[in-house]
Amino acid sequence: MTQSHMHKFMDNIWQKITRMRDAGQKEYAHDEKNVFANFERAAKLLCVNREKILMTYLLKHIDGIAAYANGHKSQREDITGRITDAIVYLCLLWAMVDEGRENEEL
Repeated sequence: MTQSHMHKFMDNIWQKITRMRDAGQKEYAHDEKNVFANFERAAKLLCVNREKILMTYLLKHIDGIAAYANGHKSQREDITGRITDAIVYLCLLWAMVDEGRENEEL
């Protein structure tokens, strides 16, 4: 794959990631003012922090990705969907880290 093709490929991936995150926001967070609402609700129910909830969701997809890499090609969810979800979760975790740093500075 050429560098130019990879650049276009990644642009397409980021568009898909953005659409997935937007759909997830509507489906799970139920709160346009708080993108972390679903993680915070689950965290409160389980008495853990929202990052641990996010990691639990992320690890489900990492487990599926690992199974795919180990030859298990037939899965309930398409592998590119799992990869997309994992990237979305990592971006959300980054945002949580960033928000935490901003709050520390106050």
